[in-house]
Amino acid sequence: MKLRFPVLAITLLAAAPAWAQDSHGPGWMSPPSDLPRVEHGDPTYNLDTLFQGLKIAPDEDSAKAIEDRIWALWVVSGSDTCNLLMSRVKDATDDKDYGLAIKLLDAVIDLKPDYVEAWNRRATVHYLEQDYGHALADIREVLTREPRHFGAWSGLGMMLEDLGDEKHALEAYRKALAIDPHLENIPEVVRKLTEKVEGRDI
Repeated sequence: MKLRFPVLAITLLAAAPAWAQDSHGPGWMSPPSDLPRVEHGDPTYNLDTLFQGLKIAPDEDSAKAIEDRIWALWVVSGSDTCNLLMSRVKDATDDKDYGLAIKLLDAVIDLKPDYVEAWNRRATVHYLEQDYGHALADIREVLTREPRHFGAWSGLGMMLEDLGDEKHALEAYRKALAIDPHLENIPEVVRKLTEKVEGRDI
């Protein structure tokens, strides 16, 4: 899957606005802090099955449980070295030492370039630094490897909205909702953006 980012976003990347604020919070892009433990070979932790369940979840609590299982699979690196580095990334990010977090994530990606969560986490840190160019580039890598990554689609929408590209932000949010209809806060964001971009129904 080759992702094509909107021209307006690419035009604005070189001068991402200093005033752009985190209006929704990078938590949309990142895993929850409390995730279930993944046991090797557990048949209930199959991504295809979980994504199917996410679309038909009857309520928000059920959807949240499925979301957590998906995140639990995404964060598994399969490498003790990567796991150690990722724990240091979290500490560095919590301390707002974003430069160190980026260096650690660079090392993780060098070790395991197909580890989706490393790309996603680096996109989040770049976003926290208001480095939209690198953040969008990393989100492209996430979605190339896992097109169903609702966190990355939400993050893409958030960044495009910050950059003033509301039309394509709306498209990204809608893609996130198509994957996970129960994403917290996003339906309301979509409703407001739809009114702004497409106008109210008569």
